[in-house]
This record gives sequence, C-alpha cells and structure tokens, in this order.
Amino acid sequence: MSAAVRITGRPNTNFLVGYPGISATLPRIEGTVEIRPDKGVTAPVKISIVTISLQRRESIHPHADSVTKKHLAAPRKESTETVGKEMLLFRCQAGKDHEDIMIMDLPFVIFIPFGRGGQETARRVPPGSLVLPRRTAETYYELVVMIGFGGGTQTRQALPIPIVRYDTLSTFGMYNRPESNEKVSDHLVTLGIQLPRWSYGPLDPVSVYIKLMPNPDWMHKAKKVTIQKITISIEQEVIYNHEGDEPQRKGQTLIKKQEVVGIKMPESGYFTNLGLVFPSEDKRDANGVLPRANSRFPSFAVNGFTTTAGLYKVEYYLSCKAHLGGAKDIVVNQPIVVCPLDHAGCKAEMEAIEQSARDAANVNAENPMLPLATIIRPTDTDAYKSVGVAVVGGSKRPLIE
Repeated sequence: MSAAVRITGRPNTNFLVGYPGISATLPRIEGTVEIRPDKGVTAPVKISIVTISLQRRESIHPHADSVTKKHLAAPRKESTETVGKEMLLFRCQAGKDHEDIMIMDLPFVIFIPFGRGGQETARRVPPGSLVLPRRTAETYYELVVMIGFGGGTQTRQALPIPIVRYDTLSTFGMYNRPESNEKVSDHLVTLGIQLPRWSYGPLDPVSVYIKLMPNPDWMHKAKKVTIQKITISIEQEVIYNHEGDEPQRKGQTLIKKQEVVGIKMPESGYFTNLGLVFPSEDKRDANGVLPRANSRFPSFAVNGFTTTAGLYKVEYYLSCKAHLGGAKDIVVNQPIVVCPLDHAGCKAEMEAIEQSARDAANVNAENPMLPLATIIRPTDTDAYKSVGVAVVGGSKRPLIE
C-alpha cells in the first residue's frame, strides 16, 4: 500500500513563520499534508494513522578535512532528535484497522521551542542549520510525515527545512555595548583591549582599541621593555563532542593584521587603534555563477557562525598579541559573536521582526486555530468529482465542467 504525499506551505509564503530565537515572534512551521491515491486515480487509500514531526539531524567527523586521517579515525557520529512535539494529524476510528480515503488535506502547525530551559533539552532554542567545510560538522532539519496503512505497513516522507537563528543579530542592543579585557606580563606590562561592539557578520568592520600600560611600581624595569609589534586576529574554534568525555578542539585563524611598533615602553603607556574587516566567502565560481543551492542549508557569505549544537560547538575570539622585548609576550582572547548576516542585513530584518511580533500577539500557542481538515471518503457525495472523475453510464470518465 502506498499513497502520494505532499507537504505544502501557506500560499506564497515560507513554511517557517516567525524568527527562531526571538520568542516574541512565536516561531513555528505551518503547512498542510496532502494525501492522494497513488495507484489509480479512484482507488481509495487505506489509512490508519498520520503524524508529523520536525527532526534535527546532526553529524560530526572531526578528521573529514584530513585525507590521511579520514579513513583511520572513528566513523562519522550521528544523532537524530525530535524538535518540539510530534503532532497526530489523523487516526482511524476505534475498532477499525483503517479507513478508506479518497482525498486528505491535514493542516498542521509545529511550534519551535524558544525558551532557554537550561537542562530541559526540549525547551532549548534549536541551533541554526549549518554545514562546515568538508562536512566536519553539520546540522539540518526535516519535516517528517509518517503514514500507517491497513495491514501494519507504513511510509515515511521527509522535507528539508532550513532554519536560521536570529538572536545573534548585530543590531540588537545587547551586542552594541563596549567589551573590554586585559592581561599582565611579568608584572611589568598590562595589555588591555576594548571592542565597541561584539557581534559581527561578513564584511563588517572590526575596530579594536589597544592600550599597553607599564606597572607604576616597577617603572624602572617597565621602561626597558620594547614594544616590537602588535597583532590582532579572528580565531574560529570548533569543539567536537563538547558534552562528551573527550571533547576535541580544532582552531583556525580566519584573518590577521599586524602593526610594527618598535619603541621602548613610554611612561604614559602606548595606545593605538587597529581595525580589520571580518572575512567573507564568495560562493560564486570563476565565471560568477552561484552553485545550485542545497535545500538543507541556507546560503551565507560565511563558512560558520556562533552556534551550540548537540554534538559540536562553534566559538569565535578576537585575539590580540603584543610582541615584547624584555618581557613575555601577552595574548588577550576576547569572545565575540559571529552572525551569518552582515550589519546591513541585520538592519533590514529588524522591521520584519517587529511586524512578526505584532502578528504573533494574536496567536494562541495552546490553541492556534488551525483550518479544518479536508477528508473525503469513497462513500461521500461527489467523492469521484473531488478527484476529477465522473461516472457516465456506469463507467468512469474524466470530469469536464
């Protein structure tokens, strides 16, 4: 037994309504499961049960980027988890094995968790869809429809749904306040840095205010220290199996900038501003053609962004290193947030987010008021008409209206 199954969204809109990560917009997936006969237009489908769920699928293979280690290391580790709750769309009457169905349209809405429920995994905001280079780590989502037929057989239909998190937009006020950090070397010199904001996207300018101060209690020795050069860089660190017994860390430098100083430490200290542009990846090939999009993952101008999934975690740091003569070098690592959208893209989304929040104020999460399901059985009036067939003289003919 089989049936033709299609999952459709609302007319002229995406499946995803609202903005995942922003609770005021009540992020949810709305659509309809459409079931039709597969073998013969008028042959009814014997259906027992229909359910739908949103599943998150993750996998990691830390050595997938190494040709030599790829085949020697442990195999790819995978996990599958249901996001929110599985939704029961239809169940046949009690005491029956199945019901004969000609046409079935079942509206559904699946609310995406938007609370940070600590250890309550079911309430955590799901991470955004992401695939790292060479698939060392990936997260994607699928809408899965399970249909049970009479006789105990069942079929599974999956539709990929890319999900983006919007709680890291650089336009939010919490990211637009200064962040500072400092470190001391040999009790002689203190390196301090300050960032005016700490969320960045592709091609966003990154400005760093740097100060090197001598220790006034050891001024005689501190003035002998030479400031050779100052380096700033943006580092990406991927932690595989971050909740397991043996987390594995892999880091890389995305961009680096260096300023040669070559002076003795002034008594009043040394101050400078350094800046760089957050790196962006152009997806176009040599002919300027964009490759075919992968339906599981949104297309971004960055290889990765700040995220915490079940099997891995991606973090970013702004690293500042002072190369000194007469004292140990000092390194300060300041955590930053990387957003998949640039600052202009974040600004463009703000008005739509506000409108979505106003629309969500009228939605009751406990009773979202779905449209009624359409279920047509062979015994219903005009059942054949619903599938475009008319009975003429005892034989079935295509319906012409």
